[in-house]
Amino acid sequence: MPIDLRPGLDIGGYTLVEPLHAGGMATLWRVSHPQQAFPLLAKLPNIGYGEGVSRIVSFEVERMLMPSLSGPHVPRFVASGETGDQPWLVMERVSGETLQPLLEQTPLAAERVAALGAAAALALDDLHRQHVVHLDIKPGNLLLHVDAQGHERIVLLDFGLSHHAHLPDLLGEQFSEPMGTAPYMAPEQVLGVRNDPRSDQFALGATLYYLATGETPFGAPTSDGGLRRRLYQPPRPPRELQPSMPRWLQEIILRCLEVDPDDRYPTAAQLAFDLQHPEQVVLGERAERIRDDGMLGSAKRWLRGFRLDAEELRARQARDELRPPLIVVAVDLKQGDPALDTALLDVTHRLVETAPNARLACLTVLRVARIGMDTNIDVEGRNRHVKRLIALRHWARPLGLTEQRITFHVLESADIAEAIIDYARNNAIDHIVMGARGITGMRRLLGSVSARVVAEANCTTTVVRAARHEAAADAMDTAGRKEE
Repeated sequence: MPIDLRPGLDIGGYTLVEPLHAGGMATLWRVSHPQQAFPLLAKLPNIGYGEGVSRIVSFEVERMLMPSLSGPHVPRFVASGETGDQPWLVMERVSGETLQPLLEQTPLAAERVAALGAAAALALDDLHRQHVVHLDIKPGNLLLHVDAQGHERIVLLDFGLSHHAHLPDLLGEQFSEPMGTAPYMAPEQVLGVRNDPRSDQFALGATLYYLATGETPFGAPTSDGGLRRRLYQPPRPPRELQPSMPRWLQEIILRCLEVDPDDRYPTAAQLAFDLQHPEQVVLGERAERIRDDGMLGSAKRWLRGFRLDAEELRARQARDELRPPLIVVAVDLKQGDPALDTALLDVTHRLVETAPNARLACLTVLRVARIGMDTNIDVEGRNRHVKRLIALRHWARPLGLTEQRITFHVLESADIAEAIIDYARNNAIDHIVMGARGITGMRRLLGSVSARVVAEANCTTTVVRAARHEAAADAMDTAGRKEE
């Protein structure tokens, strides 16, 4: 029999302080504990007579899965247990609000939609790296937290429908009906597929569509037939609803909402990358749509949806479970060593060819003064930033990559190593490739750029050396100077 939940009640050493939210599946309480200094939240599922079995199993999924999660994008797990017949789960209470209230302010500006989307995509990428697919991404499960420095991040909530690749799939084993929230559910979820991280990308695309237009892309269906319509009926182009929307945002949103997961972004990190760098988004047919694509378009979409087979999708995801990497090659355009350039190009080419869906970001750092202002015009009257961008494109031309797989970035910073490290961290980069000399010469007592990147970057770093110049390159890494 359920216990009477009330302020002051002790559950496993945690004291109920006040109810915060009463939902259909669970009640959330603020709780306290004498040995915990940070704010705490307890989740207590509704277990009264008539509650669906799936709700109880969903809570068991969350209780099983949360201890395995870590990082800044999930609430910290504290404890779980039962008091009488009442199961409970205690976690960190993260400050902030979900994106749900923003739905009352839609449509939001494109730049705000992109910023929120990038933050959510980075949170999803972090979750997917932990072998978990959320499967219930929606505005109410995306909490916007602002830290003391004013930095925003998304914290993911409610893992009751989630799938962990290395833990039992309790929901998938026990139930055959689709699990998720109807307006945001991916087509493969409708078919019962629960192991594809790109399902979360679809749900995030539906969320961004709502934030940008004020409408959900597929309505709010209440039947299996209504859910299945997303396999063949395309959403209205966002620009039909909001003509002022930039083409790059529509391109991104509609790519997320593709029926076949293979037509979406390979990873959430690559989605975040496009949202953070709209000027680099390759505009295709999706960007130009301004009205429903008619019977022919619907027929093509229906054919693609008809060909989707649940077993084939599960098998496909199992084959492709290694996430396509985001690779950065940091190029010193002033080092002047053709042998090192050749070696760097060769290593980069081999890395991107090894992973067919890999995305490459070519970057160079334009060094600027720490104090005072630098002119952006060189002695020849040319814009230094644009000059570097053109040179970077020329450097990468031998790689022969399509524009969908390569982007170019000129960073400006007084600290070159720090600029590369921050870029890798902010864009969820998997692998950095750079020359042994680093970016520009630096004083030996400060250490080389490449040494700092190897020591401090939160990803794999490959330092490339030109064999015949290895000793000479180290000898030339002497006094630093400001780039011109």
